[in-house]
Amino acid sequence: MSDIQCQGCGAAIQTTDPEQPGYAPASALEREDIICKRCFRLKHYNEVQDVPYQDDDFLEMLNQISNNEGLVVQLVDIFDFNGSFIPGLKRLTGNNPVLLVGNKMDVLPKSVNQGKVKQWLKKSAKELGLKVEDVYLISAEKNQGVEELSQAIDKLRKGRDVYIVGTTNVGKSTFINTLIANTSGVKEAITTSYFPGTTLGFIDIPLDEASSLYDTPGVIHRHQMAHYVSDQDLKVITPRKEIKPKVYQLNGEQTLYFGGLARLDFNIGERSSFICYFSNELNIHRTKLEKADDLYNNHLGELLTPPDKETIEKLPPLKEHTFKIKGEKTDIVFSGLGWVTIPEGNITVTAHVPEGVKVSLRESLI
Repeated sequence: MSDIQCQGCGAAIQTTDPEQPGYAPASALEREDIICKRCFRLKHYNEVQDVPYQDDDFLEMLNQISNNEGLVVQLVDIFDFNGSFIPGLKRLTGNNPVLLVGNKMDVLPKSVNQGKVKQWLKKSAKELGLKVEDVYLISAEKNQGVEELSQAIDKLRKGRDVYIVGTTNVGKSTFINTLIANTSGVKEAITTSYFPGTTLGFIDIPLDEASSLYDTPGVIHRHQMAHYVSDQDLKVITPRKEIKPKVYQLNGEQTLYFGGLARLDFNIGERSSFICYFSNELNIHRTKLEKADDLYNNHLGELLTPPDKETIEKLPPLKEHTFKIKGEKTDIVFSGLGWVTIPEGNITVTAHVPEGVKVSLRESLI
């Protein structure tokens, strides 16, 4: 059976074990386009089945690229660069050239300077040990910038294979579907979803007689908020439209809650602006620092929502991270959730995030 691959996720089709990747009932083999039961249910019912792979299995699959020659296209989520960048990519992909692509540009406010974002992406990648050939900004969902990127890929690959890599939920499958639709008119060639871990093997899409484009398994980063919330909450925290920044003027000893998934305390400093960049669907709640714990204990899942009941059951306890911010314009980034810009510093803040989720500071993006 292993010579037939699921056209949705790339797993080898098998008809014996419903619990393992690639399972399809025998009747499915008579169809022209064969997809496994997991992809079928994902596509038609938006149902997600867990798969028995460990996070390292996905990295091991990616490591195969270093044995081949080709062009590597790393997709990052522009809304969550820190959470969606693959550290050690150079080690996994060998000496192959890398293009860095910032996806989901359409969710950033229109006032954002694209040239500045490109420079920022290039600089950030270099600081993380990756020298890239070039940087492109796209929206796979809206088909913006994809044509220009497609031409760049064609030029840089020099007749070789192309490997599309990225973390889960970064938009790889949407990008490849858009690319294929643009060039061949075939729509929804591979399964796309909000949910982490959709692609389970290398999906081989022929480019010409001698070379292919490969969709690779999404690398799982456990420090992204996506891995701690229910499917329903993931839809709420994933921006689908241009983000409308919300500005709060805070005095010291005030707190902002982002739903009930994270919180930011303003500990010490003069009255300051806090500019919040999160999904428009996410409720932000302001309170006094002295009342913040009681609010969380008494109103989690009600006034402070998301999380819903399913998320509350699996959400780790909130952990504190305290930062002293000097004079420069700074972003406090909650991995996979959003960020808060502090325009002028000399303040101390404490971020609370579920244990395991990353929170970090960076030079302001906007």
